[in-house]
Amino acid sequence: MSEERLRRVRDRVRPFPDFPVPGVLFRDISPLLKDPGAFSSLIDLLEDHLRASFPRIDFIVGLDSRGFLIGPPLAQRLGIGFVPIRKKGKLPGPTESVSYTLEYGKAELEVQSDAVEPGQKVVIVDDLLATGGTMCAACELMKRLKAEVLECLVVIELKLLKGSEKLKSIPFYSLLQYD
Repeated sequence: MSEERLRRVRDRVRPFPDFPVPGVLFRDISPLLKDPGAFSSLIDLLEDHLRASFPRIDFIVGLDSRGFLIGPPLAQRLGIGFVPIRKKGKLPGPTESVSYTLEYGKAELEVQSDAVEPGQKVVIVDDLLATGGTMCAACELMKRLKAEVLECLVVIELKLLKGSEKLKSIPFYSLLQYD
């Protein structure tokens, strides 16, 4: 991993205290998205990691909404497709859905029932892992479709919240970690 590329990415993550509620330090990737060089470095680093880790991936699965910003360019670099997991009520056709608990309440995710075939290999991507509720829900959706989750991949992990522990046996990778 290039330390220069990693520094470039880390330098574009901005902390916002007390957002969305008092006591929460929000890690904002908006400056990273605005900087084409830093964003390209991010995709380079994630691509390098996945190419070194997995000989075959069928799809990148991105979580609503910031996983949609990272997943498609990463999938394109790898020459594979992208599958969106959305908030309830946003996808047409037959869907699978799952309810889960967030840091700040409850939510529901869904995926189209024909998004992946049984046995296909996927990597689930999002910008951040906090308590792990959203990522676990996404893993459950892929399990229902009988996909093989190779890894859960995020840009930022908030270590103090121990979200990766909820993933249990599913491999997990974070580019940046914060306490």
